[in-house]
Amino acid sequence: MNNELNEQIESDFYRHYAGSKPQRFWRIRNVALYCTIVYRKAHFYSKQKGFVNKLLGVYYRYKLNRVSRKYLFQIPYPVTIGKGFNFVHFGRVIIAPSVKIGDNCNIFTGVTIGSTTRQGRRSRGGVPTIGSEVWVGPNAVIVGGITIGDNVLIAANSYVNFDVPSNSIVIGNPGKIIPSARATDGYICQKWEKNE
Repeated sequence: MNNELNEQIESDFYRHYAGSKPQRFWRIRNVALYCTIVYRKAHFYSKQKGFVNKLLGVYYRYKLNRVSRKYLFQIPYPVTIGKGFNFVHFGRVIIAPSVKIGDNCNIFTGVTIGSTTRQGRRSRGGVPTIGSEVWVGPNAVIVGGITIGDNVLIAANSYVNFDVPSNSIVIGNPGKIIPSARATDGYICQKWEKNE
């Protein structure tokens, strides 16, 4: 495997297992981590050139489709996710294709990160771009061509269809922004740092 892919998978292990580096056979025991690893391989090999890489891309896209249906994690392979990604609990999560997510993000069960088409003057068509160190609580919905900054906490059951600046907390439906320099302190633990 490529060094970039290895580092991504290692960073996900690190976040899922509280800073430790578990053995390979532990992958199967954590369904959320297993789905993340299959996504990583499908995403990586689908972008590579060469006959063998193309075959691996087809294989891992097929495998990603199967695990998505079985475990209700819908992460299409075109989604771009940074290092240290953590699905906190097993359960339904839907992410639209073309979404971009930064490093050290946590996503809980029931979250939808989706696209919208432009309808009316208040709507922003497209898919969200999510920064680094973002904590998304259970059943939150993030939709539209919006940007979520770094160090943002999106509380459970919040509905977000507007830009959120860095260092903020979003609460409620409709969402309300509360500025906070320590928005994710105590929520995002065991952050993956480069060159660990």
